[in-house]
Amino acid sequence: MTGPVTNATPTATALKTPGCRGIAAHAVDDAVAGVLLEALTPEQVALALAAADEVTGQHQRASRAAELAVERARYEADRAERAFSAVEPENRLVARTLEARWEARLTALADAGQALQAAQDALPPLPDRASLAKLTADLPALWHAPTTTARDRKRLLRTLVADVTLLPEADRAKARIGIRWHTGAADQIVIDRPRPTGVPAPTPSPATELIRELGPVTSNTDLVALLHQRGYLTGAGRPFDINAVQWVRHAYQIPSPSPYRGTEISVAEAARRLGCSPGVVYYWIETGQLDARRSPGRRLCIPWTPATEAGCRARITSSGHLNPAARRTRPRRQHPRPPAKKSAPPAMLFP
Repeated sequence: MTGPVTNATPTATALKTPGCRGIAAHAVDDAVAGVLLEALTPEQVALALAAADEVTGQHQRASRAAELAVERARYEADRAERAFSAVEPENRLVARTLEARWEARLTALADAGQALQAAQDALPPLPDRASLAKLTADLPALWHAPTTTARDRKRLLRTLVADVTLLPEADRAKARIGIRWHTGAADQIVIDRPRPTGVPAPTPSPATELIRELGPVTSNTDLVALLHQRGYLTGAGRPFDINAVQWVRHAYQIPSPSPYRGTEISVAEAARRLGCSPGVVYYWIETGQLDARRSPGRRLCIPWTPATEAGCRARITSSGHLNPAARRTRPRRQHPRPPAKKSAPPAMLFP
């Protein structure tokens, strides 16, 4: 809804740098709208109408002067036309001179008419005083009414505001907005920078300390139950859930408890020990050749024993795809060669 907005610290490479900052557009819109509504008070509108009356008087005087110029030019053109009509046809030199003078007067008349039209178009008609005063008396309600569209608000802004610019501000929690009016005046306002969408409010320290203390050895489900038992809430005032606990883990780099029991290992670790790709291990699990279970965090946990490792290595050794040596030592199948076709005798050219 606002006018052109420029970045306070533009960069030539269009990459994010420590000096770059962002702000939600609705925050700028609301701030500029508030300044606009403050400027459109009945007192300010009365002063503007008084100034408009003065400007209207000046335009009316200029328009009257243009009308007089048109009347004089029309009179001169009529005189030149009558003089040209009264000359004798045989006086060609005089007729040619009077005709040129008439054309010059007609050109001057056209120029005067264009000047009059420009003077009349310079000042748009002002609205009715009574309706304008009634409108400004309840402008905030009209601005926020559901029936007022964003297009209507934008048109009103553009009639008064030339542009809106984000200016540098040392305080990272604030934003400085520059407003330039069509009158040439300029204002600056400082607002609180709204929290970016998707970033929750800080979690209270007791809940954070509890997650920090028990997080490395406690699952998210158990942490949620414990936080509910103690009555802790998130920074937004809502009860904790799995997503909230995961966000605290991410924000404060709190590790999760290991999903593996006893001798269980991950798919990546099994592939590293066997010297194959993780895709091979996933294939064995999907086809039932290797046992694995899903942890509460949806991770695959493989019970790893010497027998399990031996079986995996045996599969690799016997696989022609995984072990090129198996392809070289495997005897090739001999396919019977089809009998050679007998060629037909050459056709005789002559009987």
